[in-house]
Amino acid sequence: MNHHPGAPAPSQAAALNDPAPVPVDTHCPYCALQCGMTLVPDAEGRFSVAARDFPTNKGGLCRKGWTAAALLVSPERLTTPLIRDTKGGPLRAAGWDEALDLVAARFRDIRARHGADAVGVFGGGGLTNEKAYLLGKFARVALGTANIDYNGRYCMSSAAAAGSRAFGIDRGLPFPMADIAETDAILVAGSNPAETMPPLMQYFDAQRARGGRLIVVDPRRSATAQRATLHLQTTPGTDGALAAGLLHVAIRDGLTDPDFIAARTSGFEAVRRIAAQHWPDRVERITGVPERQIVEAAHILGEAATAMVLTGRGPEQQSQGVDNVSAFINLALALGKAGRPLCGWGTLTGQGNGQGGREHGQKADQLPGYRKIADPRHRAEVAAVWGVDPASLPGPGLSATELLDATAPGGAVKALMVLASNVVVSSPAAARVAENLRGLELLVVSDLFLSETAALADVVLPTAQWAEEDGTMTNLEGRVLRRARAQAPPPGVRTDAEVLQALARRLGCAADFSADAETGFAELRRASRGGLADYAGISYARIAAEDGVFWPCPDDDHPGTPRLFLDGFATPDGRARFAAVQPRPAAEVPDDDFPYWLTTGRVMGQYQSGTQTRRVPELAAAEPSAFVEIHPQTARGLGLAEGDMARLTTRRGSIAVRTRLTPAIRLDTLFVPFHWGDGQSANALTHAALDPISRMPEFKVCAVRIVRDAPPP
Repeated sequence: MNHHPGAPAPSQAAALNDPAPVPVDTHCPYCALQCGMTLVPDAEGRFSVAARDFPTNKGGLCRKGWTAAALLVSPERLTTPLIRDTKGGPLRAAGWDEALDLVAARFRDIRARHGADAVGVFGGGGLTNEKAYLLGKFARVALGTANIDYNGRYCMSSAAAAGSRAFGIDRGLPFPMADIAETDAILVAGSNPAETMPPLMQYFDAQRARGGRLIVVDPRRSATAQRATLHLQTTPGTDGALAAGLLHVAIRDGLTDPDFIAARTSGFEAVRRIAAQHWPDRVERITGVPERQIVEAAHILGEAATAMVLTGRGPEQQSQGVDNVSAFINLALALGKAGRPLCGWGTLTGQGNGQGGREHGQKADQLPGYRKIADPRHRAEVAAVWGVDPASLPGPGLSATELLDATAPGGAVKALMVLASNVVVSSPAAARVAENLRGLELLVVSDLFLSETAALADVVLPTAQWAEEDGTMTNLEGRVLRRARAQAPPPGVRTDAEVLQALARRLGCAADFSADAETGFAELRRASRGGLADYAGISYARIAAEDGVFWPCPDDDHPGTPRLFLDGFATPDGRARFAAVQPRPAAEVPDDDFPYWLTTGRVMGQYQSGTQTRRVPELAAAEPSAFVEIHPQTARGLGLAEGDMARLTTRRGSIAVRTRLTPAIRLDTLFVPFHWGDGQSANALTHAALDPISRMPEFKVCAVRIVRDAPPP
């Protein structure tokens, strides 16, 4: 799968002074579908994208995938390290030795003066499994810091915590995405795959074509909601109440599965008591969803022979995100729609390697194999692979938002290393984050482009991108894939693994840090052995031969696990656990000063913080700037017309964007996509209130004011 038969492997091609490139089978650099594609060179060696009939996407690609090769020839690519000699001064070009020597010396000095935890590490959900693993090892062994987290905290952490609480294990989809097409009824809460993961929609379309029914929960009548059997248009922040209301109807109308509840679950009685408080007309007043629709949705799910409940960022990116997801899991369990073929709960995760990135050590409380860093046995198992004393490993560190908060003046974190993440755009209360980073003693950013975060750095390290290095990714269904190297990085560019290896040596670390991807994967396999996310039986050869391998896969003879929970849940007693969660309001609700709800999300033509997609001409032309969606009736009352500049203000900041009028959004709600920085940053407005379990910020709900903005002179 990594290269066509008869062609030299990419690493061999580089050794041969990069002869004419050949077609290379690989995967898209963007979302967690990890669609299969082939990079095809022209006579000049420039690549274009061809579709590939891979099991996940079956030859389909979205606009981002089709244009992905443009990243390889972007004129904005960084090709030399940059150093800022004085705070506030300009960045200048530097050599690699100068840059790495400076970073290592500054890290040593800051650790000596303030302790190891004064150096923080912030990773990215787009890093390969090998690099995510190496980064976690680098932080804990070479730097000795507890303070490592990653932007996946902003993506799947609430779903991960809720899934682990209910089932004992976290995997985005505990079944192959192909099962979606064969399921009789599906509820999708707070996800819009028609725009965020377009190739995934073929499975939903096939489900509808064979008579299946689709329910979509969303404050907007999104492109996905438009294709649904039933759209439940909720007030932002009321997902948990809706799930409790659906469960109330299921219990009242005899739709639950008592035999399944008795045989395969625990804790139902406490959940039943909470559901009893959420009769449909009360839930209608909370959520804005008509009672008749609540009843209809419960019956669609409960009367179907097979059903799935899928959550997305809508209910998850809230200060009660874990409880929201648990409420939907409770519904699936009560209906007996879990642990059976074509049934279950799952989450439609977004980032390319959001799954593998946390499984193998980027998350503040986790070690490779989804082990817990606070567990003495888990620490000893990983320390044995790393060749270090378990007592030398730090404990749990700060979550992503708390880590960035700790970079404030007087905070515990004095230096920060950021890999493959644009935190100035992607973090809540973004203006505060930028101000904190400016005041650090040292900010080091490793990236492809001079992102908004890199522009603030003291040292910028130019690194290789998706088609310039080998590695594996784990997609949303737990399938471990091979992303293949198609060409060498530009002269002057190194891989993140080479950077971490060089820094570890300069820091005097005796542990091994291999920059070779397959060698690193072999070590990851050993470190994950026996963990929940067990990759021990997965190899590069098996991935190529089998179109990817589903974890857990504990040994070479194991077939992998496409479907979890059919024989029992991963809890000590094998039973799934209901969670007695009481729905509660958002941390901030509209009032006289800020009278509207604000929610955020993605659009088809851009991806995450836009660091990559805003530099692809076709995508930049399709969606050149941020905007606010507003209902025409609401806009008329405010004197706003289509295309007007509007100023949005919350208690954290203010931005000016153009209006898009649409009846597809609630009268009381505004929507802004989050792919832009500077004066268009949606996250300058969002709330950093955290979920008490997952530490997920409340991206999806806050109170906002909107007025007409005078056009610039």
